[in-house]
Amino acid sequence: MSTTFKILQRIGLVSLLVFITSCKSTKTIAAGEVDESLTTKRIISNHYQNELDFQTLSGRIKIDYDDGKSSQGFTVNLRMQKDSTIWISSSPIPVVKAIITNNRVSFYNKLQNEYFDGDFSYLSNLLGTDLDFSKVQNLLLGNAVLDLRTEKYASEIVDAKYRLEPKKLNDLFKIVFFLEPKNFKVAAQELSQPWENRILKMNYQYQDVDTKVLPTTIAIEVINKDDTTKIDLSYRGMEFGKQLNFPYKIPKGFEEIVLE
Repeated sequence: MSTTFKILQRIGLVSLLVFITSCKSTKTIAAGEVDESLTTKRIISNHYQNELDFQTLSGRIKIDYDDGKSSQGFTVNLRMQKDSTIWISSSPIPVVKAIITNNRVSFYNKLQNEYFDGDFSYLSNLLGTDLDFSKVQNLLLGNAVLDLRTEKYASEIVDAKYRLEPKKLNDLFKIVFFLEPKNFKVAAQELSQPWENRILKMNYQYQDVDTKVLPTTIAIEVINKDDTTKIDLSYRGMEFGKQLNFPYKIPKGFEEIVLE
């Protein structure tokens, strides 16, 4: 199996869990000041008022990967249609392709004649929390992975950011959010199962691109028992609003990958 494909398989398409962008009219967003008078309800409301409105995006993702045993950098092409489809293809030669839709996670490798075609249980097992398309998309856009409006949260100011944590403990996992005071986007979010020693950490930095607030860097750390994987991603040449297609067909004769 090729090294690049091993990494894509290992991280479970984590390269899709980021939305970073750069283009001609970009500028880094300066840190804002926290407002101590804001209620938790207002903080959450401001977060959703800043959700990104778009139809499609496309570009390239530079991925730097390190699992403590090996490290590598490579690039994939990305196409995305909001609420519908996320597609990647290795670059410059499309030997590995992957697609995520509302009910499917699939990828294949032409070098090894192998493929995987299943549901979100693969990504969920890798990252230690239940995932679906909406949660993956939220991670891409710098939104809270869970809907903050469905239960009660407690808030406090920590390190000049708004820290949110559910008032009621979850039996399956713990989650903490940090929101930027400037734009109320996610500065960091952490999902964990400490009793299983499984943690997913994501840290964001942002920029203003044509009046839209988008992540510019995301650092991902996945801890699964004794294994730690770090992934840094940066998107390049991103474009909004292009008409896209998502060519994907598993070649005949490929052997199915059974992932444990």
